[in-house]
Amino acid sequence: ARWLIITGSVLLTMGAILHFAPGLLSWFGKLPGDINIESENGRIFIPITSMIIVSICISIVLSVLVSIFKR
Repeated sequence: ARWLIITGSVLLTMGAILHFAPGLLSWFGKLPGDINIESENGRIFIPITSMIIVSICISIVLSVLVSIFKR
């Protein structure tokens, strides 16, 4: 039950931050290494660099949380 409360609180906080600060993620998809191909028939968007940065951030947050809860 404690994990569900903590997870819900974290998700609620992240949702509130993203809702009230729309410019917070304006960098997403505009970094060097992100692929954006547009043509008359469609569009292809592959955010490689952005996803690497997001993955690193999530890994750091999860490792900190795991070390806190192991105590």
